[in-house]
Amino acid sequence: MEATPPVVTVRFNRFLPYWAVFQTDLRQTLRSWVYRLWVLMTVVAVAGLLLYRVGLHKEAGLFQSAAAQSGDLFRMMVVGSLALVAVLAVSAISGERGTLADSVLSRGISRHQYFLAKWHSRLVVVTLTFTVLAFGVLLASYFLFKDDTQSDLSLTGGVVAVLAVGAVLAAIVSWGVTIGALANTTVLGITVFWLVLYGSGFLLSLLPEPWPSPERQLARLKFVLQGHYDPAALTQVLTVSAVLCAGAAVVGLVGFGKRDV
Repeated sequence: MEATPPVVTVRFNRFLPYWAVFQTDLRQTLRSWVYRLWVLMTVVAVAGLLLYRVGLHKEAGLFQSAAAQSGDLFRMMVVGSLALVAVLAVSAISGERGTLADSVLSRGISRHQYFLAKWHSRLVVVTLTFTVLAFGVLLASYFLFKDDTQSDLSLTGGVVAVLAVGAVLAAIVSWGVTIGALANTTVLGITVFWLVLYGSGFLLSLLPEPWPSPERQLARLKFVLQGHYDPAALTQVLTVSAVLCAGAAVVGLVGFGKRDV
C-alpha cells in the first residue's frame, strides 16, 4: 500500500495584514517629501538659532541659560512642526482614497486593521522623530550654553519635557489620522483638523490659570528642563493625552468601519 502523504496545515497569522501595512506605510512615510522637509526645516532652523544665540553671547555678552535656550527651541519645534505634522497625519488614509478599496477589499485586511496600522505607523514616526530631535537640542544646548562649566539642564527635567510634549503630539497625530479617515479629501481633512486644533487651543487660552493652556505650558518648559515640575501635572498631561488618543482611535475605528471605500 502506498503511504498516505502527510497533511500540511497552513496557519494564518491574523496580524500579518496589519504588520504588512504598518511596515509599508512606515517606509513610505520616511521616504515622503513631507517628512524629509519637516526634519530638514527643523534641523536647519534649530542649528541657525543655536549659532545665532552663541554668536550673540560671545559678541554682546548676552547670556541665557541652557534651559531657557532649550525651552525656546522646543516651542519653535512644536509650533513650526504643526503644519507638516498635520499633513503627515491627515494624509495617512485620506491620501490613499484612490487605492483604498483595493487595499481593504482585495488584500485580505479588515478596515480596523488597516486603520490601526496607519495610525500606529504615523504615531511612531512623528513621536520618535521628535524625541530624537529634542534630545539632540538638549545635548547641543548642554555643551554650548554653560556658565562657568555648569549647566542648569536636568536629565530628569529633559526626559519629562520630551515625554510631555511627545504625549501632546501623539494626541494631535491621533486625531489627525482619524479626521483624515473620515474626510473625503486630504484638503478637507486638513481644513477640519486646523479648525479643531486652533479652535481648541484658542478656547483653552481664554481659560483662567488652573486650566492648561498650550501657550502657558510651552512657556513653562524652561522650568521643567531645570527639573522643577509637578508630578501631578505631568500625570494629568499624560492621562489626558492617553484619553484623547483612545477617543480618536474609537471614533476612527467606528467611523472608518462604516464608510464606503
